[in-house]
Amino acid sequence: MPRQHRSTIAVLALAAGLGACASQRFDGPRTRGPAPQAALDTIAPAMPSGAVTSAPLAPPPGASAAPDERPIGAQAALAPPASNVVPEPVVAPPPPPPVAAGGRASVVGAWDAKDATGASCKVTLSSAPALDLYKASAAGCPNKDLAKVTAWDFRDGEVYLYQQGGTVAARLRQGGGALDGALTKSGAALALVR
Repeated sequence: MPRQHRSTIAVLALAAGLGACASQRFDGPRTRGPAPQAALDTIAPAMPSGAVTSAPLAPPPGASAAPDERPIGAQAALAPPASNVVPEPVVAPPPPPPVAAGGRASVVGAWDAKDATGASCKVTLSSAPALDLYKASAAGCPNKDLAKVTAWDFRDGEVYLYQQGGTVAARLRQGGGALDGALTKSGAALALVR
């Protein structure tokens, strides 16, 4: 027989034996005695019940009582009387000055594109997603590369204009209220202004 099984049987046998001894030792011979409630009354008689009262508890140590209530109990002697002093209103600091918009959201919208030859057309940068880029469109652009722009993105402070198929048509940086850069294929200057 496994050792663990033997020790479990030994503990159960010991508990049963002690239980049998205890019941004979304390009960004595079986006789009919008083009813259970009567036996309890002889051990501890019922206590008379009086009126039940209630009162709020004192606040925990370190906490103060509400301003219009006096502390109760031992802390009443220690606490000064509550006063009707109105605290000064807390004045919030002024809001920070508005920050000039930058990043992707600041370039969304319609732009006038001007290339190195002086030709201009309309380029619109949309906030509508197009896969992992954003939709863009060009209208009336004499430059073939710029006319094929269908998407854009803003990365590392630069605006990238993309043609169908993912070719980068132009890269521009924000400067003042305009975007300045160059067409990728020819290297010619390109500016977008509002």
